[in-house]
Amino acid sequence: MIEMWERFCFYGMRGMLTIFMVRELSLLDTQANLQYGAIQAFVYAFTFIGGLFADKILGLRKSLVWGALLMIIGGFTIAAAPKQLFYLGICFSIVGTGFFKPNVSSMVGQLYKEGDSRRDAGFSLFYAGINLGAMLGGILMVWVGIEKSWNLAFALVGVVMIISLITLWFTKGSLGPIGLSPITDSSPLFAKKSVLEWATYGGSIAVIPLIYLLVTNTTYTDWVMYISGPLALLYVCYEMTKYDAATVKKLIAAIVFIIFSVFFWAFFEQSGGSLALFADYNLNDSLLGIKILPNVVNNSANSLFIIIFAAPLGLVWVWLANRKLEPDSVVKFGLGFLLLALGFFVFYYTVHFADKETGKTSLNVFTVGYLVVTFAELCLSPIGLSLMTKLSPQPMQGLMMGMWFLASAYGQYIAGLLGAGMSVADKEAPAMEKLVSYTGGYYQLAIYAAVLGVLLIAISPLVRKLMGAVR
Repeated sequence: MIEMWERFCFYGMRGMLTIFMVRELSLLDTQANLQYGAIQAFVYAFTFIGGLFADKILGLRKSLVWGALLMIIGGFTIAAAPKQLFYLGICFSIVGTGFFKPNVSSMVGQLYKEGDSRRDAGFSLFYAGINLGAMLGGILMVWVGIEKSWNLAFALVGVVMIISLITLWFTKGSLGPIGLSPITDSSPLFAKKSVLEWATYGGSIAVIPLIYLLVTNTTYTDWVMYISGPLALLYVCYEMTKYDAATVKKLIAAIVFIIFSVFFWAFFEQSGGSLALFADYNLNDSLLGIKILPNVVNNSANSLFIIIFAAPLGLVWVWLANRKLEPDSVVKFGLGFLLLALGFFVFYYTVHFADKETGKTSLNVFTVGYLVVTFAELCLSPIGLSLMTKLSPQPMQGLMMGMWFLASAYGQYIAGLLGAGMSVADKEAPAMEKLVSYTGGYYQLAIYAAVLGVLLIAISPLVRKLMGAVR
């Protein structure tokens, strides 16, 4: 319930970004895709920093509160003047999400003891819960923004994050010691605890102007992505030197999953970029005979399908585990890529249902593609969240969860580049030309995803050895 409202904001904003930038900021499609990729990349890149500060100074709970407060400021800032203050508000949301997102997932992992077979199922249920927020945000914020008022749509971010904070306040008593500050009475840093905490708060505000500069100039995004990932990986390697060989092998396995996830999210996150513009230009507004805004479907179908199927699939994993038939996590990852390939092939196949005069194609077929993509996500994302907590020693869980989301940052960055490559440069090009360009791109992504899925399944024996007893 706490995470649900943050996902309401994230998916609602994701569904609006490219449409808002094209319609209100007058960006070209290629520019909007690149800008989308940059914003989303920084959102996820800051989860690494947020996880690090939670592990070392704030603890998970205070990180959630601080992140929520920054997101509230960001939402109301944009709402005050969407065109003028869009990038400033986005900067607050970027830093806020960085403190919030990785640490709530880590808290879920700490609810389960080591070796508890219910952990994967628990993360699947958690995933279903947060996707309720994603669905509501995807429907409400996109509809309000496109059809009613951009001011009101962005204001919803602040409203629902206040609800998230209230929920945390009333449930914190049931969490026991989970999420408290790592600086305890016995820590040598205890005397400086308050100073370190306030320095963290002040530093995260002071970095806003730098984030503003980076977000508004996508050229700088390239340099940040070239530098931040290798530096983060080097830091993880340094932390690994503090552990025994068995733990190091598990962490190497976690890094393998993280690297593959970069490619998964690069394809999957076309949802907020090229697929949003594709829906705006090329989909009709009829779903099973019901008139509906295509971008509402684009931004909420995935979440609705997760809500319907996440819990049953989680129970299937438990049922198979009880009979020693459950596929291991590596195979699940591989299946995720193969299903992703099939989903993007369906997106490509919509070209065969298009009206050549209008360039409009079937929203029904498009929605089937999202159904397949949903099962791909369920084979990878909740399993990945669970693996980061199972493969990492507790002192590194926030850091490794941050690495998992840093991989998403790279995926978002690459997604923007891929989306820009699919876009037609001429804003006034016929809709049919845009349709052919986008669907051709989805066909290529389907091939790449299939190759990666086969590769991952092929190396699964090696990865299983690294994982030890973790499955």
